[in-house]
Amino acid sequence: MTAQFSAEIDQNEYLPEGGRVVDAIITVTAQGGDLRETSTAPTAAEVIMVDVSGSMSMPAKKIAEAKKATAVAIDTLRDGVAFAVIAGTAGAHMVYPGDATMVPASAKTKAEAKAAVQRLRADGGTAIGRWLDLANYLFAGQQAEVKHAILLTDGQNQHESPEDFQRVLNACEGKFVCDSRGVGDDWVARELRLIASTLLGTADGLEDPSELPAAFQAMTEGAMGKAVADVSLRVWSPAGATIKFVKQVYPQVEDLTARRTEVSGRIGDYPTGAWGAESRDYHVSIEVEPDVVGEEVLAARVSLVSGGQVLTEKLVLARWTDDTALSTKINPQVAHYTGQAELAAVIQEGLEARDAGDIDTATAKLGRAVQLANESGHEGTAKLLARVVDVVDAPTGTVRLKKQVSGVDAELTNVRSTVTVRVKKKQGEG
Repeated sequence: MTAQFSAEIDQNEYLPEGGRVVDAIITVTAQGGDLRETSTAPTAAEVIMVDVSGSMSMPAKKIAEAKKATAVAIDTLRDGVAFAVIAGTAGAHMVYPGDATMVPASAKTKAEAKAAVQRLRADGGTAIGRWLDLANYLFAGQQAEVKHAILLTDGQNQHESPEDFQRVLNACEGKFVCDSRGVGDDWVARELRLIASTLLGTADGLEDPSELPAAFQAMTEGAMGKAVADVSLRVWSPAGATIKFVKQVYPQVEDLTARRTEVSGRIGDYPTGAWGAESRDYHVSIEVEPDVVGEEVLAARVSLVSGGQVLTEKLVLARWTDDTALSTKINPQVAHYTGQAELAAVIQEGLEARDAGDIDTATAKLGRAVQLANESGHEGTAKLLARVVDVVDAPTGTVRLKKQVSGVDAELTNVRSTVTVRVKKKQGEG
């Protein structure tokens, strides 16, 4: 195993008499060396999908920076990693290699690929599902342990139906990880978040095309640094218990509940994708059968597994008490991430209401978002929200909708809504 996993758990295990719901935050950390140039790195495959629709030439800087970014990503690949480049329009076209296959990265193939990328011209429409469909076909021919894709678009997914797009995403789920990025001012946050959610990647928008090379380098380095592929969060629960939900809550909110794969009647696996040297937090909520005061039971056993091997494991406990000081104490980690999940939801709901012309709902939701961002110290989200609302009083969530908001400001706020921060320490702590 090329990475060492450890876990910590935060919970209040004390329940009042008759209490049923147990909440716990599991922090999982993977540590390992830099694998990008080592023989111990898992085998990998990389597909880069570049939007070359006509709007990428308006301004010309977009297509120029996209070419630079793709070249940087190609240079960042480890030698031997299978790769391909796709040009995306209303269809999907191979840029390199010339046929629908992938080739190992080497000095020769990298140079050929970069030369092919430089010949790209912007022309045509946008059908993102077709790009993903071709990527899925390419990955199907590879035995690589880590399969990663980068997708760049500057526009809305106009040339295929939402149903076709969803069908392709469903076909791709579990086959590869995809990080998606929007550039310019006409991409749609909801579409990028859907890709990231389904394919266990990240989504973001870039305000200036000059940010593309650094973004592509970071995404490729992240993929090259993965040490363990196909890791699942495994949750065992006792007879009579119900798993209410399983969510990733850091570095971004992702509800994994519906993606459970049954291992047995009391054990389920939830996908987490590939891991490098990183740390993530998960919120597990379990409803258990109440026991008598003074009793302690095992409410859940949470572990990370890969290829049948347990990488780390922690226990979630429940203990019933008649001491209200114990049973009413709210664990700060649980409270914090409950607020972060609400923050993501109210931003998305508020922006949706704003787009629908429902000013009252939009103001209430986005005001609550400002309040939550202020409470949790989420400065990045607070700054984004200030682009779409005038903040009258952050602690109370009193805001007014801005009359004029650029489209990209709203989409950036939306696409970054799921990004979370860890608990803000009180003064004098740690």
